[in-house]
Amino acid sequence: MIRTVIFDIGNVLAGFDWYSFFRKQGFSEEMCARLGRATVQSDDWKEYDRGCVSDGRMLELFCENDPEIAGEIRQALDDFHGLVTPYEYAVDWVKELKAKGYQVLVLSNFSDKALKECWHALDFLPYTDGGILSFQDKLIKPMPEIYRLILDRYRLEPDECVFMDDTRANVEGAKAAGIHAFVFENIAQAKEELEKLGVK
Repeated sequence: MIRTVIFDIGNVLAGFDWYSFFRKQGFSEEMCARLGRATVQSDDWKEYDRGCVSDGRMLELFCENDPEIAGEIRQALDDFHGLVTPYEYAVDWVKELKAKGYQVLVLSNFSDKALKECWHALDFLPYTDGGILSFQDKLIKPMPEIYRLILDRYRLEPDECVFMDDTRANVEGAKAAGIHAFVFENIAQAKEELEKLGVK
């Protein structure tokens, strides 16, 4: 019996479309691709989400990945407003699950800067029962420790939880911890998956 629904945030409860974020700043398609490779698609981004590097060091590392566009990198990531965007269904979905008696948690790779500057897109957070944002505990998905931490912190039984994430590796990490999990594609598909587990 499922008692706890655990959500990833990016591209599940809120949008994380870095390409559009860069395009809206006026960068060309080619430059957006270079910016992506140097920043959000790099291993340095994971360490930033893990809370292991400062904002200043983050920019230095990204610039080292592609020194020719150091100026563009600094411009693109000076302000994160708009990097995370709201999904109109998020608040209602969380409230709906809560009303049915489910505990609702989040488990997301998320940086401190993104939390502070994209708060407007995270309007569902006050309706959840808590969770883990990676930078706060210096752990990121799919590290086994992060799944163990959320289970221990909230005294959860793995087989009473379901987790959804848009990244397969993160889903597999949850499954390895004994948690029911599936790859999120869209809200209709996710509700179907939840229903299979008795979450209606």
